[in-house]
Amino acid sequence: RDPEMSRGLGDVYKRQSKYYTKKPLKSHCLIKFVIIIIEKLRIPLSHSSLEILLKNKGTIMNYKFISWNIDSLNAALTGTSERAALSLAVVKNLAQAQPDVLAIQETKLPSTGPKKAHLEVLEELFKGYKIVWRSSVEPARKGYSGTMILYKETLPEPVITFPEIDAPEPMDAEGRIITLEFPDFFVTTVYTPNAQEGLTRLDLRGIWDDNYRNYLTSLDAQKPVFACGDFNAAYTEIDLANPRGNHNSAGFTDQEREKFGQLLEAGFTDTFRQLHGQVEKFYEEGRSIYTWFAQRAKTSKLNNSGWRIDYWLVSNRLAQAVKVSEPLDSGERLDHVPILLEFEL
Repeated sequence: RDPEMSRGLGDVYKRQSKYYTKKPLKSHCLIKFVIIIIEKLRIPLSHSSLEILLKNKGTIMNYKFISWNIDSLNAALTGTSERAALSLAVVKNLAQAQPDVLAIQETKLPSTGPKKAHLEVLEELFKGYKIVWRSSVEPARKGYSGTMILYKETLPEPVITFPEIDAPEPMDAEGRIITLEFPDFFVTTVYTPNAQEGLTRLDLRGIWDDNYRNYLTSLDAQKPVFACGDFNAAYTEIDLANPRGNHNSAGFTDQEREKFGQLLEAGFTDTFRQLHGQVEKFYEEGRSIYTWFAQRAKTSKLNNSGWRIDYWLVSNRLAQAVKVSEPLDSGERLDHVPILLEFEL
């Protein structure tokens, strides 16, 4: 109500937006204007509110997303085996990395979700995050599959969905997909069904692939999509160490490769190949391209004998926004490794 203050703020308004007499302020200009007012009036803000404003102050925001098939979050957080200890060490490293979004597949949590013991560890490691989970429920097998997403509280509150894609029973009940809708994009994680030894589920897997592709394209029609997870498919011969010996193995059949190609053709980019091209075995000295190393072969990681079956896919129109896409080090632990995505938007 101070006339001097009003005139001062009016001048600030004029300086901040050349559209002030013609159009509403653009969102980023409005945010800058609000921040200037806050600074002038010395209005106290909570840490989270201030962080949101400052993060949106410019026109470009930097994001860090991580995806990982953990092969039992349950064991990692409450188990006592040597492997559980290795898994927990990776979880702690991911927490220290402070991703904006952490997507986890194959959680193997109870049908009722994380128990108190699980939540205590997660809340201690991931302070300032919200947790979304989806478990396998009847008629599917309990304690099987499952997905989870942790996201920073400072992000805009997303719309959370647990999609069913009319998959063959009981796949839709196995907790395989979670989707978060943010103002500017979708983030969705998937744990794709394995065709199984002897390819006993290959036909069902084909139906899943078609329906999942249709689901992603329906999202893409609304806004850009960041899709991550264990896709259980090595797309080309350079995506695994021994393509000839695994030609008809689950994850590298002609059908699975064709279906994955159709997913890319539907409007999505494999961000790793976008940045690193057709590299084989290593994308940098000592840095493997593979995201999965068989536990049965104790020297698989040492010999770099792996598969690249975990991906960050992005809508084609945002492919150029991606700055980093690569596997992360998981030490001695075999099985899947986490995969990192960094982008500007």
